[in-house]
Amino acid sequence: MKHLLALDAGTGSGRAVIFDENGHQLAAAGREWSHKSHPQYPGSMDFDTETNWKLLVTCIREASAQVSDLNIVAVSTTSMREGIVVYDEGGRELWACANVDARAVQEVKDLRSLRPGIEYDLYLLSGQTFALGAPPRLLWLKRHLPDVYARAASIAMLSDWAAHRLGAPVAVDPSNGGTTGMFDLKTRRWSVEVARQCGLRPELLSAPVYESGTPFGEVSAKAAAETGLRAGTPIVMGGGDAQLGTIGLGVIRPGQTAVLGGTFWQQMVNLPAPMADKSGRIRMNFHAVPGMWQAEAIVFFPGFAARWFRDAMAPDIKSAALVAGRDPYAALEEMAAVVPPGSHGIIPIFSDAMDYAHWRHAAPSFLNLSIDPEIASRAALFRSLEENAAIVTLANLRRIAALTGEFPERITFASGASKGPLWCQILADVLQVPVHTPVVKEATALGAAICAGVGVGLYADFETAASALVREEKTYQPNPKNAAVYEDLYARWSAAYPVQLALADQGITTSMWRAPGE
Repeated sequence: MKHLLALDAGTGSGRAVIFDENGHQLAAAGREWSHKSHPQYPGSMDFDTETNWKLLVTCIREASAQVSDLNIVAVSTTSMREGIVVYDEGGRELWACANVDARAVQEVKDLRSLRPGIEYDLYLLSGQTFALGAPPRLLWLKRHLPDVYARAASIAMLSDWAAHRLGAPVAVDPSNGGTTGMFDLKTRRWSVEVARQCGLRPELLSAPVYESGTPFGEVSAKAAAETGLRAGTPIVMGGGDAQLGTIGLGVIRPGQTAVLGGTFWQQMVNLPAPMADKSGRIRMNFHAVPGMWQAEAIVFFPGFAARWFRDAMAPDIKSAALVAGRDPYAALEEMAAVVPPGSHGIIPIFSDAMDYAHWRHAAPSFLNLSIDPEIASRAALFRSLEENAAIVTLANLRRIAALTGEFPERITFASGASKGPLWCQILADVLQVPVHTPVVKEATALGAAICAGVGVGLYADFETAASALVREEKTYQPNPKNAAVYEDLYARWSAAYPVQLALADQGITTSMWRAPGE
């Protein structure tokens, strides 16, 4: 039996997942990590390449030990998008940051002051704004670490960093590289014009571009000694986590829609060609499938919010579940399942709906609490968090539908949140469309494994692989009796959020997250 290895450098953790050639997940190992913040640089979030590579090595060895007769024939990598690594001419790492790094506030302002409309024009060209793009971060590097900038020869993404550590050359793919905001939507290649307009050296865009599923390197002897992998094992180009997640869900044809419920929740709608969103609210990305694009919206931090609640508000439930060998989230869902839809009117304020041109969020809070402990209970608060993620997803999908003209007829739901049956049913009830969950919940990792398999000829192409490997586990049908409850909750949240956002804008409360320059 042939095996495929997927490496995932996520926002909150690194993972190694091994699949057989039939798409069965055989092993997985993960390590949580955090990002360095420097007090002198507010909003900074460095990606620690040395420490995090050691964690990934540990994951590879742990996952490998779980599989007898291990025969890894190819490896591919994926990661959080937007996080970048800067290299010198010798391919050595000089500097790296995570996706939510927000230090380049002044640089965003400087870029916007170059000429009226520059950000909008570059958004139409690239599908990205300055919010999480590379130009402000590179200009920050130029201003604050000029020696590093002077030595910089190329940039790539964190998925490419993992591949490079394994032995591949520095290179990028459109699905992840495009999130730099320095790709041309039409050509699926670097845009020198973006670099020039932003006052950056065009030669920084020197890393070659390969479509996902293209073999472009081999595991080096050094990496083999570190990881236990076989030297010479092919390394195949992977891509951004959300895009590979949709491949792992079989969402590879125009019009199909996926919701990936991890640290962030991404709503991805497949398009046969890029579309211009004149409102500037929706992100336009490259699918990892060549010749396909995606309209995307993002809900910020539902996974982090659930983890915060687990650790800060319910440590006793977490401890008891772990002692019993249970998933703490399953215990929390059991507790929340007895609360009626609408969570007694509680309105969580966390992520706003997607507004890519003005991306910011209010201070985290719960509104409309009661002093009755039977109503404002931990169970109700946790259910309200799950409902809120679905409410913001509805807002985002309605914004995408305003662009495409169609609301999805069905949703494929994956990643960590899809393991919770209550969350799946809430999503179906809020959206009022069927929600399908896959057998393999590690959709992003499966997508990376599919890339690896396509690259070495195990599968003819992405569609063939998805048809053979992606299997549906369950369909959650919407309960029409809950439609009115959630439309009312949606309306009240929509009315309450701008008020809370205004408080954060005035500095009365502290925003959960703000894009640089907002």
